[in-house]
Amino acid sequence: MSGKIILPNGNKFDPSLAERAKTFINMLKHTKGEWYGKNFELLPWQEKIITEIFGTVKENGYRQYNTAYIEIPKKQGKSELAAAVALYLLAGDGEWGAEVYGCAADRQQASIVFDVACQMVEQCPALKKRIKPIMSQKRLVYMPLNSFYQVLSAESYTKHGLNVHGVVFDELHAQPNRALYDVMTHGSGDARKQPLFFLITTAGTDRNSICWEVHNKAKDILEGRKKDRSFYPVIYGAEDNDDWGDPKVWYKANPSLGTTVDIDKLFVAYESAKENPAEENLFRQLRLNQWVKQSVRWMPMDAWDKCDFAVDPNELLGRECYGGLDLSSSIDITAFVLVFPPRNEGEKYIILPYFWIPEDTIELRVRRDHVPYDEWLAKKQVFATEGNVIHYDFIEKFIEDLGTKYNIKEIAFDRWGAVQMTQNLEGMGFTVVPFGQGFKDMSPPTKELMKLVLEEKIAHGGNVPLRWMMDNVFVRTDPAGNVKMDKEKSTERIDGAVATVMALDRAIRNKDADSVYNERGIFVI
Repeated sequence: MSGKIILPNGNKFDPSLAERAKTFINMLKHTKGEWYGKNFELLPWQEKIITEIFGTVKENGYRQYNTAYIEIPKKQGKSELAAAVALYLLAGDGEWGAEVYGCAADRQQASIVFDVACQMVEQCPALKKRIKPIMSQKRLVYMPLNSFYQVLSAESYTKHGLNVHGVVFDELHAQPNRALYDVMTHGSGDARKQPLFFLITTAGTDRNSICWEVHNKAKDILEGRKKDRSFYPVIYGAEDNDDWGDPKVWYKANPSLGTTVDIDKLFVAYESAKENPAEENLFRQLRLNQWVKQSVRWMPMDAWDKCDFAVDPNELLGRECYGGLDLSSSIDITAFVLVFPPRNEGEKYIILPYFWIPEDTIELRVRRDHVPYDEWLAKKQVFATEGNVIHYDFIEKFIEDLGTKYNIKEIAFDRWGAVQMTQNLEGMGFTVVPFGQGFKDMSPPTKELMKLVLEEKIAHGGNVPLRWMMDNVFVRTDPAGNVKMDKEKSTERIDGAVATVMALDRAIRNKDADSVYNERGIFVI
């Protein structure tokens, strides 16, 4: 092409192709919040990406870059840019019969960019006349070129045989395995002159994932350790040794800071994260685009120790309370925790924990685990059941006796392995409630417990085994920022912490009309 320019790095650049892509995108309109209905004026970092991807060409005039990897923190306008690229590949690239696919970890995630694209089409009369939406199939058909943009997800496994012109991969870090990525990128575009695989994601946590593999390739190319003229890498993020509290680092990692992201909101998130190790990891991952470990030690023990307010079981007689039962295997610790909700603004949530271990294994555990079970037993901070396995009938009778002292309204339990005991407890007149151990059920009360501890609205009486278990807790986070206690990552027992979270959830949900859940909803970080 006569308009090509030779760049200092040896690449060839066609300004007309770059301008064509920019002009197409600038004619689209934003779809969210205060930006809704405004023209999509590319921000400098976005314009650089579009210019270089679509303007850099090979000798034959076709695009040089077949893969673009864009790693960037949340709230930078990622979905809008991805939707604009998908629409350009569909309708602006001049490819007859183009097949453009939107991919993500699941159909719901893959639909986010698709839905943005649909709203962009709706606001653009020229596209609206030419694009037919088939919403039941999550498909947009560009009729002049008989092209389509179609949502796929990792939940579908029959993708071979596709004739791909473009793939927009959203949140690559959330892919459960590499299967979908391999099918969509290896050979699927061989019949096209200039296919584009547009990968856009925030940093992840799994360093055994396909996203980590692609991230490392991008880093190697950016830092000159590898060369791949078909691969376009962009990574916005803080370095591991950067000061995560320095606003200069925030600006470096967030190219849209001050435009799509308000720095005051980032500061509020930072202040909250300083108080909570789990939040710190989320801040680093989602706000600064750092690859962090998925599990992180959770409870700040100095804050937990400040909640060492005296607890007298006798003063609680007759009080309404809620139980959490974490039933171990027959050779481990079983935990039962009662949580007494406050009766007025001046009171705290009171925690009363009970633990059981098999009597015959105590000495072995002390030697093997270096945990002072014998001292705890002597102080009646744990109880022993006869033999070398837990006797559940002993625990059932113990809980039955507690029911004569305290008004136990409900007992939440982990469904796993607790069927018989819960049936027996029901036979004693208790109301038992199954409690899921996934993110959905565990995240709200886990975050609420942290908040109450930080506000010193918990009284745990300094129970030593419970403190040990709280200090053992590691939490796992999902891409949405939900958390749950992770027994696999926690190197020691956390049964009491899990039981506390379950009991606290029931106490809060069943509290009267002034419940914090009712007033402001479940606390979300």
